[in-house]
Amino acid sequence: MHAVLHALSIAGSMAWEIAWALILGFVLSAVVQALVRKSTVVALLGDDRPRTLAIAAGLGVASSSCSYAAVALARSLFRKGANFTAAMAFEIASTNLVVELGVILALLMGWQFTAAEFIGGTVMIVALAVLFRLLLPAGLLREARAQADRGLAGSMEGHAAMDMSVRRHGTFARRLFSREGFTATAHVFVMEWAAILRDLVVGLLIAGAIAAWVPDSFWRSFFFAGHPLASAVWGPLIGPLVAIASFVCSIGNVPLAVVLWKGGISFGGVVAFIFADLLILPILHIYRKYYGGRTALFLLGTFYAAVVIAGYVVEFAFRALGLVPDQAHATVPMEGVSWNYTSWLNVAFLLLAAALLMRFLRTGGPAMLRMMGGSPGAVNEHEGHGR
Repeated sequence: MHAVLHALSIAGSMAWEIAWALILGFVLSAVVQALVRKSTVVALLGDDRPRTLAIAAGLGVASSSCSYAAVALARSLFRKGANFTAAMAFEIASTNLVVELGVILALLMGWQFTAAEFIGGTVMIVALAVLFRLLLPAGLLREARAQADRGLAGSMEGHAAMDMSVRRHGTFARRLFSREGFTATAHVFVMEWAAILRDLVVGLLIAGAIAAWVPDSFWRSFFFAGHPLASAVWGPLIGPLVAIASFVCSIGNVPLAVVLWKGGISFGGVVAFIFADLLILPILHIYRKYYGGRTALFLLGTFYAAVVIAGYVVEFAFRALGLVPDQAHATVPMEGVSWNYTSWLNVAFLLLAAALLMRFLRTGGPAMLRMMGGSPGAVNEHEGHGR
C-alpha cells in the first residue's frame, strides 16, 4: 500500500506542477479555434511548398490538440482538399509544437527541452516532407484518399468535425470579447480538456508508478548511460519504440519523459520519445482505418525516420553548443503542494478554467460534449449550438 501511495503522490506532484501551464495552453488554443474557421485552414493548405508547410505548422501550433483529435482533424482537412503532406505537417505541429508542451517541458525538465521541442519539431516536419517527396508514390496517395473518403470513424471524430468559430464580423478583440466569442472559447476549452484528460491521467499514473517502482539502475543499463557515444546513438532509436509501447500520447507522455531522462536516456532520445506520440499503437490502428493498411505502414516508417532524424539533430547540435543539461540535476517532482509561485498561478488559472466551465455548462456544452466521439456528419448539424 505504501508503494501505491508513493506512486500516486509523485503523479499528484507532477499534476500540480503543470496545471497552470496546461490551462494557459488550452485557453490560447481555444481563442484561436473560436476565431479561425476550418474552411480558412483548408484553403491555405493546397500544396506542399515550403511556404505552405510553414503555414500548416503555424496553424497547427495555434490549434493545439490532443493526438487523437489532431489525427482526426488532419484526415478531415485532407478529405476537404488539403494537401496530404501539409495535413501531416499540421498534425505534427498541433501536438508537438504547442505552447503548453513547451511550458511544461521547461517546468519539469529545463528550458533546453523547450528549445529542442521547437527546433526538433521543425526538423521533423522538414524531414517528413522530404521523405514524402522522395518516397510517396502517386498510387499510394490515391489509395489513401479513396480510403479517407470512406469516412470510417476513428477517435474524436466529432471533436475534429466541430467548427465553433464565431460567425459575426468585426475586429479580433470585438469578436473575442463578444458573448459568442466567450461561448465558443469556453466550448473549445472544455472539449480540449475532455479529449486529453484520459491520456494525461494515464501518463501521470504510469510515470508515478515507474518513478516509484523501477530502479534507476535498470534504465541506466537499458539506455547505456555512462557511455556517451553509445547513449547518443541508441537514444533516438529506442525512444520512439518506448513511446509506441507506452500507449500514452500528446502531453500525457511528458511525465514519463521526465522519468526516462532521470533514468539515463539521451537528450535526443527524450525528444524522439516525445515526438513519437503520433505513432502509438492505437493511432497506428486509426491510420489503417483512415488511409488503408499500406499507407499506415508508410506513415509508420516515415514518421519513425523523421522522429529519429529530429532526435539526432537536437542531440548533436545541443551537445556541440554545450546546451545539454546535466542529468545528475534531473529530479522528479515529489514535494506535493507548497505555497510558491506555482500555487498562485494554479489558483489564478483554475479560477479562469472554472469561469469557462460555467459558461460551457450554461450554453449547451454538455450536449456537444456527448458528440465528441460521434460521426462528423452528426456534429456538423449542431455547429454553433449554444451561442
